Amino acid sequence: MLEGLRKAFYLLIEKVSSEELNPDKLKPLLEDFKITLVKSDVAYSVAESICSEVAEKLSGIKVKRFEDVKPIVKNTLKQVLLEKLSTQYSKDLIETVKLKLSQKEPAVILFVGVNGSGKTLTIAKVAKLLLKNGFTVCIACSDTFRAGAIEQIEILANRLGIRAIKQGYGSDAAAVAFDAIQYAKAHGINAVLIDTAGRMQTKKNLMEEMRKIARVAKPDLVVFVGDSLTGNDAVNQAEEFMKCLNIDLVILTKMDADAKGGAAISISALIGRPIAYIGIGQNLDDLEPFDPEKFVENILS
Repeated sequence: MLEGLRKAFYLLIEKVSSEELNPDKLKPLLEDFKITLVKSDVAYSVAESICSEVAEKLSGIKVKRFEDVKPIVKNTLKQVLLEKLSTQYSKDLIETVKLKLSQKEPAVILFVGVNGSGKTLTIAKVAKLLLKNGFTVCIACSDTFRAGAIEQIEILANRLGIRAIKQGYGSDAAAVAFDAIQYAKAHGINAVLIDTAGRMQTKKNLMEEMRKIARVAKPDLVVFVGDSLTGNDAVNQAEEFMKCLNIDLVILTKMDADAKGGAAISISALIGRPIAYIGIGQNLDDLEPFDPEKFVENILS
């Protein structure tokens, strides 16, 4: 995982540490580094921002004779990366469910993303996480478009011992979400997780359907599920979805198989929303909170 980024940052630290910390020496090294970042799926604008901030912070630092420069360079890179991964926007999945529980209302969580991002499995993982935290959960099968989607949710829900609320294929997705919320209210369920049809962000009719689901369901959280392996595509998708809905949290899937890792650096910086969790496998327990410090340490190790 993250081999591409790790190698890029290692080489930069080695090269910069052997040079004087002045703009003329740093510029060509950082230009090469920027290209390497883009090849590792970091969005161009974010790669450019990282390099300019590193240049600004390193230029003019007074280094004592025989002082090891590597810790200074590494610490600067860590600082810049953590700034990219941090957002002013703060929402928390567990705390949101707790808040709604205190109001005697179910928390409604809407999951969006494109086809093949691992959204349905991610919903089951989130359901398992909530169950572990003592909450009750049901799932709305609002993907009435993809063949097999309802059956997939039902199988996962049965494994978890929870209810999946469904209608037939081709039925109104917003109506399914509404039914699930009414079921939750009637049965004291703490959280409703709404699955939606995977849609390309360019399909206007499907994006409009998603807006309709949001208008009807009035979600407490909108979660964008992106496939980290698609790199910049995941970032572009998040930006387009953000134009239609107010995304609250991001979950990146398949991080265990992502050798590049650039999407994780770019997505928060560009849409201003935190990565809440990452998918690290196919089992229902393979969801872990995203820890920016741990992620950056992994890159710089």
